[in-house]
Amino acid sequence: MAETSASTWSLGEEDHRRIVEHLNALLKESNARCALLVDRAGQLLANAGEQLSFDPTAFASLTAADFSANDQLAKMIGEAEFASLFHQGEKESMYLADVARRVILVVLFDQRTTVGMVRLRVKQSVQDLGKVFDDMFGRFAAGGAAPRGGVLEGAEDEIDKLFGN
Repeated sequence: MAETSASTWSLGEEDHRRIVEHLNALLKESNARCALLVDRAGQLLANAGEQLSFDPTAFASLTAADFSANDQLAKMIGEAEFASLFHQGEKESMYLADVARRVILVVLFDQRTTVGMVRLRVKQSVQDLGKVFDDMFGRFAAGGAAPRGGVLEGAEDEIDKLFGN
């Protein structure tokens, strides 16, 4: 994957390789099934682990929308944001975490591990992935073209207007 478009910035091959390495390490340490990285516009940037049995494009879009909606819920109760979300199912669960206010880390897991273990390992992965994105965006800024936010930034502004924020 040489260049993956993500809104108005792109993910280079070396950055993608570093991200996948971090995702694989997270999976190994947490015993989770799958990890995905989704940009705030809903594009799948990278994934590692078990093969997905669903449409990854639709999943990425819904993940971004879920995170954006929860950001608005956080504001309504007086929080700046929710840095992470946890959805528990009977057999499958998912843990979502913000990475550098730029992308969303999604970890899918089952009974082979616990939410506590996933949460613990995600915390370190968020820091590691944040450094990758800081490096990447630093290169953009050094080149004079600072990356801009995704499509959902405009949607967040519209939601704010709707709720009078």
